[in-house]
Amino acid sequence: MKRAEQVTFGGSGLDRAGLLRGDADKLAQAQVDPSAKCVLLWRGKILARGDAVDQLALLPMSLDILNNGPGGVIEVPVLLGCMDDGSPLFALDISDWAAEGLDLSAVGEFVDGSEQQHPDLPKGHVFVELRRIMARLNPRDAELAATAKAVIGWHETHQFCAQCGAHSEMVQAGWQRSCPSCGGQHFPRTDPVVIMLITHRNSVLMGRSPGWPEGMYSLLAGFVEPGETLEAAVRREVMEEAGVPVGEVRYLSSQPWPFPASLMFGCAGEALSRDIQIDPVEIEDAMWVTRTEMMQAFAGDHPKLLPARKGAIAHFLLQHWLADTLD
Repeated sequence: MKRAEQVTFGGSGLDRAGLLRGDADKLAQAQVDPSAKCVLLWRGKILARGDAVDQLALLPMSLDILNNGPGGVIEVPVLLGCMDDGSPLFALDISDWAAEGLDLSAVGEFVDGSEQQHPDLPKGHVFVELRRIMARLNPRDAELAATAKAVIGWHETHQFCAQCGAHSEMVQAGWQRSCPSCGGQHFPRTDPVVIMLITHRNSVLMGRSPGWPEGMYSLLAGFVEPGETLEAAVRREVMEEAGVPVGEVRYLSSQPWPFPASLMFGCAGEALSRDIQIDPVEIEDAMWVTRTEMMQAFAGDHPKLLPARKGAIAHFLLQHWLADTLD
C-alpha cells in the first residue's frame, strides 16, 4: 500500500538513538543538555498544549517538576531519541500527582474528554487522553506520544521479573528491565493484532463490541496466536466472530497502538459468503455496509452507523477503501 505509513503513529523518521541507551556517561550528559526536552505522562494521559489541544507539550528537562515533582512508575527518564537538530528527548511519568480538586471521574474510561491542568505547569498545558487528540497531532508528535505511552505503560505492568518474581530494575535508558536476583532480562512487549477490511463485492464487514458507544462499529480485529501467520489469524478471527469464511488475504498497513501495547496489522480479505453468524461472546453485532452507506457514515448522515474513530487504522483503511486507493 503506497500510503501505508501515513496512518496515525505511522512514523516520522525519529532517530531513536539506540547507541546512547547503554552509555551511562552520554545519557547523563543528555539529561542536562540545555536543549533536552521531555514528554510528560500522568495516569496514561499525555501532556498537550495549543488552543485546539493539537500539539504535544515538550518540556525543558530543567523544569523543577521533572526533577522534584511527584514520581510515577519509572525511576529515571526514558530516552525516546533525538530530534532532527540532535536535541535529546525523554519521557517521564508523574502518576503520583493526586490532582486534588480536579474532575477525575472520566479518567480511565473508554471515552475520556476531561483535561487536567497541573498547577506547576504553564497555562494551557493539560493532560488529555491520547485517543481523543491523536488525529490532530503532526507525525513527529504522534510518534513521540505513542512511544512514550507504550514504554511507560510497559514499565507500569512489568516491574517484577517474570522468571523469579523479584523486583526488576530499569536499564538501557528504559528499554530493558534487568533482574538483580536471577539475571533475567526483559524487553518492552508488543502484541500483534490483525484488523481486517473484509469485503464482498461492494460491501465491507463491520462489527461492534459490547459496551461501545451507541452506533459505533469498526472493522473486526483480534490477537495473533503463537505459531500463526497473519493470514491465518485473519481467517480464524473473522470465522470465530462473524462466521464468515475468508479466502485471499493481503497485508495493507500497520499501526502502533499503545492502548496498551499492540501493533495493528491492517489486512484486506475477500469473504466467500455474506452469511453472518456472530459469536455473542466475541461481538455484539455485525453487518455488511455498502460503499454508499459508509460514505453516509463518514459524512455523519447514516441513521445507525457512526464513522470509525479518526486516527485509528480502521478509519484509515475504510477511507482508502472508499477512495479506491488501497494499492
